[in-house]
Amino acid sequence: MIGGRWIGSVVAVLLWSLASAQLRYSISEEVKEGTVVGNVAKDLGLDKRTLKDRKYRVVSSNMDPLFHVNQNDGILYVSRKIDREEICERTSTCILNLKTVLENPLEVHYIGVEVLDINDHFPIFPEKEKTLEISESVLPGVRIPLKASRDPDGGPFSVQHYKLSPNEYFRLEVKDKGDDGKIPILIVQKPLDRESVASHSLVLTAVDGGKPPKSGEMHIVVNVVDINDNAPVFAKDVYSVSLDENSPVGTTVIQVNATDLDEGPNGDVVYSFSNSVSNRLLKIFDINPSTGEIIVKGLLDYEEKDKYEIEVEASDKGLAILTTEKGVIIKIADMNDNAPEIEVTSFSSSIPEDSRPGTTVALISVNDLDSGLNGKVICSVGEDVPFALSPSIQDKIYSLVTKSPLDREKQSHYDITITAKDTGQPPLSSEKTTITLIVSDVNDNTPQFSLSPYRFYITENNDLTVPLFSVRASDLDEGDNAHISYHIPRQNSGNSLGLFLNINSETGDISALKSFDFERVKTFQFHVVASDSGSPSLSSNVTVNVFILDQNDNAPVILYPLSSNGSAEGVEEIPRNVNAGHLVTKVRAYDADIGYNGWLLFSLQEVTAHSLFTLDRYTGQIRTLRSFTETDEAEHKLLILVKDNGNVSLSATATVLVRLVEPKEAFAASDVKSSSRADEDNNVTFYLMITLASVSALFLISIIVLIAMQCSKSTDYTSKYLQETNYDGTLCHSIQYRSGDKRYMLVGPRMSIGSTIVPGSQANTLVLPDRRKASEEVRWFHSKSELSFWGSHSNHLFPVFMMYIFASGGRLSHNVAVRCGLTFSLSYYDLYFYIRSIIEI
Repeated sequence: MIGGRWIGSVVAVLLWSLASAQLRYSISEEVKEGTVVGNVAKDLGLDKRTLKDRKYRVVSSNMDPLFHVNQNDGILYVSRKIDREEICERTSTCILNLKTVLENPLEVHYIGVEVLDINDHFPIFPEKEKTLEISESVLPGVRIPLKASRDPDGGPFSVQHYKLSPNEYFRLEVKDKGDDGKIPILIVQKPLDRESVASHSLVLTAVDGGKPPKSGEMHIVVNVVDINDNAPVFAKDVYSVSLDENSPVGTTVIQVNATDLDEGPNGDVVYSFSNSVSNRLLKIFDINPSTGEIIVKGLLDYEEKDKYEIEVEASDKGLAILTTEKGVIIKIADMNDNAPEIEVTSFSSSIPEDSRPGTTVALISVNDLDSGLNGKVICSVGEDVPFALSPSIQDKIYSLVTKSPLDREKQSHYDITITAKDTGQPPLSSEKTTITLIVSDVNDNTPQFSLSPYRFYITENNDLTVPLFSVRASDLDEGDNAHISYHIPRQNSGNSLGLFLNINSETGDISALKSFDFERVKTFQFHVVASDSGSPSLSSNVTVNVFILDQNDNAPVILYPLSSNGSAEGVEEIPRNVNAGHLVTKVRAYDADIGYNGWLLFSLQEVTAHSLFTLDRYTGQIRTLRSFTETDEAEHKLLILVKDNGNVSLSATATVLVRLVEPKEAFAASDVKSSSRADEDNNVTFYLMITLASVSALFLISIIVLIAMQCSKSTDYTSKYLQETNYDGTLCHSIQYRSGDKRYMLVGPRMSIGSTIVPGSQANTLVLPDRRKASEEVRWFHSKSELSFWGSHSNHLFPVFMMYIFASGGRLSHNVAVRCGLTFSLSYYDLYFYIRSIIEI
C-alpha cells in the first residue's frame, strides 16, 4: 500500500507541471478497491482540518463513482475495480478527469487520473466460427478478407500478428491499417473441387504483444460451392433380376440407385424410363422417379416373354441437366401356372373283344406351356381299365394300347380317363375323358343251360296238346352270337323214348308225341343241344332226366281167393270148435299203382252174420269174433270190397264162402289138401333154395360195393332208413326222389312220421325230412300186394326182393327198416304163400 502511494505521489508531482493548477495521477487498471491514488489535500495545499467542514468531495454523475476522497486526510481512494477497456474503449491513453469541490467558500479543483493498461484480455474475433462459401469454379489467387481480431488491450498488448492452420488450398496474408489494426486476408492458392473436398476447416489465430502473449482463435469453415459438373452415376454396372411370372401389380422388381457428386439440385437425381422403351413395356412396368424402384404394372407371363431389357435414365436437376442411362435386365422365372393339355386322336370307337394285348386304340399327345420341371408331364390312365399308355419315340406322345384281354361279357364299353400331371411344385394336373370305347362282340361264349342236369316230373297219361316242360339256355354274347336254337339229337343210344319227344327250336319247349305209362316206364333220360347262330357256331348239351309220376289208373287185382275159372271167389272150411280170433283166411290183392293209389283197404260189404267174422281193414285177414255155436249156420258168405286210396278210388270185390265142418272132417280135408300139394311144395322148395343161394351171392356183392362206395366219399347221413313201429299191413311199393330242396316219397299204406302231403300229387306223394346233402335219388320198394305183379318180372325184381329177405336173416318179423321209410311184419306163412302165388302166376 505504501509503495502504491509513493508511486502515486511521484506521478502527481511529475504531472503537475503538465496540467495547470491541476493534479494528475496514474494507476494501473484492475487495482483493488481502496487503493490510494494520491494525497490531494497535501498536493493542493489544503488544510486537512477544514476538509470535513467544508465537505470536500468528488463530484460525479455516476451513481457508482470510481473514486472518493477521505474528508479526514484528503487522500483519493479507488472506490471499485477499474477496467480500462470498459471506461476507455479503443483509446490508446485512458485519463479520467475528476472534479473535487470545497464549500464555504466554494472551491473547485480538477484532478486527472490516468488508468494504465495491463495485458488482461485475449484477442477476440467477432465470430467464433466463420463459414465461407467459395465456388469450386474460382481460380487460384482469389483474396477473401476476414474480420480482424479485437483485443481490448492497447499498445503493445493489442493484436500483433495472425497465423493460419496449415493446408494446401489456402494461405494467409495480413494487411496493417494503422489505427484500424491488422486485417487478415485468406488467399486461394489451389483449385477447389467440391467432389474431392466439399468443405475445408481452417483455424485463424490472433496473437497479442504481451509477455507471455495471449491469443484468440476463429474456426473458418470453407464450403466449396457446387457447380453442376458431375452427371449421375449408377451404383452398379449391370442390373439384373429374376422375377416370378404372375407377380401381383405393385410388386417391386428392383431398385436402381444413382448418385451425383454435385449437391443441391445439381445432385438431386430423378429416375425415368428411356424414350427407347416401348409402349408395351410401359404397360407392364413403372418406375418411381424419386426412389428408382421399378414396380410391376401389368401381367407377366413367362410363356409370352421370358426376358425384358429396360433402359433407365438418371437425371439431375441442374440448370444444365446431366443424364446417365443404364440397362436393367429382368428375367421372368417360370411358375407352374399352366396345367397340361391333352389331345386325343382316336382310331376307332370300338374294338373286338378278341384283340390281342398291345393293340393300339388311340394316340395321346400332351403339352405344357411351362418349362423345366414345370413343363415335364407324366401321363397315366386308370388302373381299373385294361389299357395302358405306351410312350412313343416323339416326346410327349403316347399310344393307348390294350394291356390285357378284353371280355365284352364282363364290360361292354369303357370311358377311359387320361390324366396328365406335371412335376412342378405344387404339381398341376388335368383329366380328359374323351375316349369312349365300345367292345364289340365275338362268338366266344357257348350257350349255358340254366340247370345241369334238368330233372322233370310228369304224370302218366299226359296231355299231348300241352308242352311237358321247357329247357332254357342263355348266351353271354349278343346279336346272332347269342341267338339260340334247340334240338334233340336222335343218336341217343339205348333210349327209344327220345324219339317220342319234340322240342321247339326257338323256345326250348318240349312236348311228347305219346302218353307215358308209369307202370311201363318210370324214368328215362335224353339230351338237348343248344346252339348259337355265331360263325362258327358254338353249342352245349344238357342231360334231361324225366321221372313219371303215377296216377290212379289201375284197379286192384284180387290174388286170393281166385277160383279156377278166374273169378274172385273161394271156399274156406274151418272146424266149428275154433276159438275167437281164429284166422279163417286172408284176402290178398295188389294194385299196379304206387303210393296212395296202390294203398289198398279191405271192407266187408255183405256178410250173413256180422257177429261171427271180422275183416282187418289193412291186412285183409278174416278172423272169427267168437266161437261157433250149434245154432250157427254151416255156411256163410262174405263179400269183400278191395279199393285203393286214389283221388278217384278204384275197387274190386272178392267172395269168400266159409263152411263150418266138424273137426274130423276139417282134419281130413286138410290131409287131402296136403297130399295134393306135396309135389307142388317140393317144387317150390327147390325154387326157393336156388333163389336164396342166388340172392345171397348178390347180397354179398352188393354189400362189398356199398362199402367201397361209402369209403370213397364222405357223408353225414344219419340213417338210411325210417322206422315206424306200429304198423302191420301190406308191404309198400314206394319211390323216393328229390326236387330242389325237397325230398319226396311215393308211399304205400301209411305215411312216415314227420311227412307232409304235397298238394297236387294225387295224395300219394310225401315230403320227407331231408337227412342228407346228396342230390336227389330214386328209391324203390316192394308192396306185399304187388308181388304177384312183379312175379311176371321175376328175372330182375324177385332176386332183389329176396335179397331183402336174406338181409333180415330169413325173416321179416322183427320190424325190419325198409328203405321206403315204413315198417311191417311178415310171418313165414305169409312169405311162403306169396312166393308160391308168384310161382303159380
